[in-house]
Amino acid sequence: KKLSYALKSYADYKAQILENQLTGLLLKINDNEVWVKLIGSFNAYNLLAIYGVAVELGIDKMEALRLLSELESVSGRFQFIVSDLKITAIVDYAHTPDALENVLKTIADIRTQNEQLITVVGCGGDRDKTKRPIMANIASSLSDKAIFTSDNPRTENPETIIEEMEKGVASQNFKKTLSILDRKQAIKTACQLANPNDIILIAGKGHETYQEINGVRHEFDDLKIITQLLQQLNK
Repeated sequence: KKLSYALKSYADYKAQILENQLTGLLLKINDNEVWVKLIGSFNAYNLLAIYGVAVELGIDKMEALRLLSELESVSGRFQFIVSDLKITAIVDYAHTPDALENVLKTIADIRTQNEQLITVVGCGGDRDKTKRPIMANIASSLSDKAIFTSDNPRTENPETIIEEMEKGVASQNFKKTLSILDRKQAIKTACQLANPNDIILIAGKGHETYQEINGVRHEFDDLKIITQLLQQLNK
């Protein structure tokens, strides 16, 4: 028995995004509306697949919708805070080109374009070097400002990693980029550049609470640090 699910075409299980906000999605699944705490069209697909499987396994349709509405996002996946000045800071684990592009496009779907989007991103050391210029190109193309910084440099020189990232920036986007080796200073700079209603994305580490440098793990929590910095800067 083969069943289908879709957002944009006819299917056995069909969903429509009625509202797409930072706080969640209002979905119409078949003929019922449900508010969920997850965001982005990729999550609408995921939720629709879950709903279809649940119903096919015999769970009552309304009970399935109720359970969907209670789902929370995973730690480090599109976690966000909103400061007193309405600056939105998003922390996400995106550390591959596809993941970074998905997150930035999800933000683009939600934002009004009246605010600036500042992305802080790095690439891990001792890992695939070919993705570094690609990540930088995506960040600088889809953001108003991009700050390149350290991720987990591991045994590599973090300056070399950033230099390899910079090679991917198109000439027309170069003026939108900054390179700041120290990750905390990079996040602080993003906070200083942000105005009320702006969006800051800190990508790459997500739920990780450490930074690995030369085999040593140092305590580092993106969400905790940006929360503290926005408070200290009265933003």
